[in-house]
Amino acid sequence: MHIKCKGSSVLAKLAELAQGGSEGAAYLRKKEGLLPITMATRPGPLTKWPWQWMGNFKYLVLAPAVLHTVHRVATKGWGDLDPAYVTMLPALLLRMIHNQIWISLSRYLMARRKNVIVDRSIEFEQVDRERSWDDQIIFNGLEFYLAYAMIPNVRLLPVWRTDGAIITVLLHMGPVEFLYYWFHRALHHHFLYSRYHSHHHASIVTEPITSVIHPFAEHVVYFMLFSIPTLTPICMGCGSVLGVVLYIAYIDFMNNMGHCNFELVPKWTFKAFPPLKYLMYTPSFHSLHHTQFRTNYSLFMPFYDYMYNTMDKSSDELYEKSLKVTDETPDLVHLTHMTTLQSTYHLRIGIASIASKPSDNPVWYSWMIWPVAWLSMVLAWVYGSSAFVIERLQMKKFKMQTWTIPRYNFQYGMNWERDSINSLIEKAILDADERGVKVLSLGLLNQAKALNRSGELFITKYPKLRVRLVDGSGLATAVVLKSIPLGTKEVFLSGSTSKVAHATAITLCEKGVQVIMNQKKEYDMLKSRLPEGRTVYLKFSNKDIPQIWIGDNINDKQQQRAPIGTTFIPTSQFPLKKIRKDCTYLSTPAMKIPQTMENVHTCENWLPRRVMSAWRIAGILHALEGWEMHECGDDMMDIEKSWSAAIKHGFVPLTKG
Repeated sequence: MHIKCKGSSVLAKLAELAQGGSEGAAYLRKKEGLLPITMATRPGPLTKWPWQWMGNFKYLVLAPAVLHTVHRVATKGWGDLDPAYVTMLPALLLRMIHNQIWISLSRYLMARRKNVIVDRSIEFEQVDRERSWDDQIIFNGLEFYLAYAMIPNVRLLPVWRTDGAIITVLLHMGPVEFLYYWFHRALHHHFLYSRYHSHHHASIVTEPITSVIHPFAEHVVYFMLFSIPTLTPICMGCGSVLGVVLYIAYIDFMNNMGHCNFELVPKWTFKAFPPLKYLMYTPSFHSLHHTQFRTNYSLFMPFYDYMYNTMDKSSDELYEKSLKVTDETPDLVHLTHMTTLQSTYHLRIGIASIASKPSDNPVWYSWMIWPVAWLSMVLAWVYGSSAFVIERLQMKKFKMQTWTIPRYNFQYGMNWERDSINSLIEKAILDADERGVKVLSLGLLNQAKALNRSGELFITKYPKLRVRLVDGSGLATAVVLKSIPLGTKEVFLSGSTSKVAHATAITLCEKGVQVIMNQKKEYDMLKSRLPEGRTVYLKFSNKDIPQIWIGDNINDKQQQRAPIGTTFIPTSQFPLKKIRKDCTYLSTPAMKIPQTMENVHTCENWLPRRVMSAWRIAGILHALEGWEMHECGDDMMDIEKSWSAAIKHGFVPLTKG
């Protein structure tokens, strides 16, 4: 969300919008903004979490509790632990898993656009603001341990008590829903809204984790509210461990569901039991609260909105409309695959905070989720029978999706896996063709020459394909050429056989730039493809080593031979391993994307934010320009034509030659 104003005027404007009803919402929906809202507009006391200063080390606040558990087990044995104590840590882990499942499900369905509610994009600003969703779980852990230490009854809790569970349900339906409703309405008063609640409402398009993105002070109040149904039965002597755990699971489930940006509550549920509409909200019901601001205040049970006449009159209409939205057919599909095991959680449907940064940006907890990565790889290998949607982008009215082949880099190198992988690629191509997709671009190893001859295999097998296949070599070559510094007289081509490397070398020779090679087989092959008058610019030598190197995979030994100050320019989709600190390494061929491209909140593999590989951009240009040819096999788009089209549509080079 952006507000088109600067300085302190933003603060007043947002507070005004909080009271502006549908008019304020319309302002937020329609205005093009300059200033992103990333926190409460006038932060009040206790806005920040107490451990915010600790950054990624915030989990250390739970260290005393963990150490106490270890000491207790070491001195008294496992038999000393009661059900309540044993359940605390697993309950926290289950909460994190529960939330992550909702995040992945939401992002997958949002990429398909099925039953979508608010047709707007999510950007990096929102992802960064919501990456602290686990703070409330840490807070919950501290609450557990403090309650255990301070309330004697907790240590005597049985696993289950039916009477206590009934009391919990009644207390939630009564005091909790009532008090939350009026507290929520108070939060929308301009005084509290500008200091606290505006942080939550910065997300117009909600995701499941939006539900818990609040200032610390709000969470303290929510803790007191939700303690009523959990502590009351305990104090009455009828509480139970499962009663507490299941109630928290209910809170998480309803919170996550209500903040999905797609409708998932089927119509038959309300037909089977009509009063349910007063006892359970839907994602579309709560979405109206985030777009209209002054309606639909209820926690999970809308009967107080009905009672106090604050239910949005369009709630039923939006619910019906959202259920009718079907899967979207994109203009373009980019077909990629997973690379390393870690790439499993770098997917858009993986861990949001990891996916929003380049994949070579390490995270401290990656070793903890290795088992999940291994399990995902095995499941993908055994059960992955088709490509799946992971991302949806939009550039004005032009719609794009990214589909992923459920295979990893190492599998593309196995000869006995090639037929299986080609079958998956073929299935994706035929699916795109049947759905009316205009262009399908082959990303990463899906276009490998040894696998399918840069896609030529498929157009040979299916000559009547309506979808255009693009390997992106024309634009990738253009980006490499534009990355070479102006005035360069000679370059070194390091043993490369790729389509882009050869096209780059041939173009350089045609421009009168000396291309030096030291591998005879590749030299002879390339020389045979040069016009007779230009072979003089291709030189075989083991001694003349210039400071501009281009190539697909320049290994460690080759890099060590390069002179000091060498610039390495990769012609591959995969980055070079950087082993020389006295040399410069350029990015894989890529460009910055235009501001008109929306819903970009993940990084493409190792590339920075809002940077896209040239191979992927080539597919976009192919569709935008309406080019009819397949760019596969030996066929390549005109290099200058591809470059001009990229500049025309707002793509910006990373480096200037």
